Amino acid sequence: MKLLKIVFVSTLICAAALAGEPKRVSHTAALESATNKVTPDYSPIAKQLKIQGAVHLDAVIAEDGSVERVDIVSGNPVLTKPASEALKKWRFKPFLDEEKPVKVIATFDFDFKL
Repeated sequence: MKLLKIVFVSTLICAAALAGEPKRVSHTAALESATNKVTPDYSPIAKQLKIQGAVHLDAVIAEDGSVERVDIVSGNPVLTKPASEALKKWRFKPFLDEEKPVKVIATFDFDFKL
């Protein structure tokens, strides 16, 4: 009986923790709901060193459509910083779940080419 109670309580704790996690939305859905996009600057150092490539970022979008947090998934550090700073300035229409604004997470790709 004690084991059953422990399992039940553990399940409730896990469910509560998951309820606060942002819902993942597709890259396409995120782009379609963007109301303001800021293009990353190509830093002079990256240009001088001829650094090119893709940057992949995850953004947590708050209930009000602002970018709450940006996490770097991959990319050259010289390029990830300007991409991250630009993405933090993006704005989105709020994402709705059962007509209530919810926090979401989406992946964004930036391609730096000279």
